[in-house]
Amino acid sequence: MTFALRVLVTAVGLWAAAELVDGIHLDPDRSIVYLAVVALNVGLLNATVRPVLALLSLPLVVVTLGLFLLVVNALTLSLAFALSARFDLGLTSDGFGATLLAAVVVSIVGWLANGLLGTRR
Repeated sequence: MTFALRVLVTAVGLWAAAELVDGIHLDPDRSIVYLAVVALNVGLLNATVRPVLALLSLPLVVVTLGLFLLVVNALTLSLAFALSARFDLGLTSDGFGATLLAAVVVSIVGWLANGLLGTRR
C-alpha cells in the first residue's frame, strides 16, 4: 500500500473512531485537510515512537500474548491526540479509555482496508 493510501486509511479510521467512540471529538468546523494532517501525524508516530514502545514493553507483550500491543497503539494515538490539541487540529480525546477504544477502531479499519485492497506490508 502506498504512503498516501495509508494516510487516507488512517484518516478514515480516525473519522470512524470519532463517530463511534464516545470521548473522541472531531471539530465539525475543520476541513478534511486537518484530519489528513492528524493521520499523517499518526503515521509518523507509528513509524518512529511505536517501535521503541513495543521494544520496551516486550516482556509485557509476551506475557499477555500480544494484547499489550493494544495499549502501545493507544499510547501512540494518545501522543497524536496531544499533538492535535497542541496545534489545534480539531481531534481530541477525553481520556485513555476512549483512546484505547479509538485505537481498536483505527486498527480494525486498517485491517479491513488491507483485506479489501489485497495488500500487505
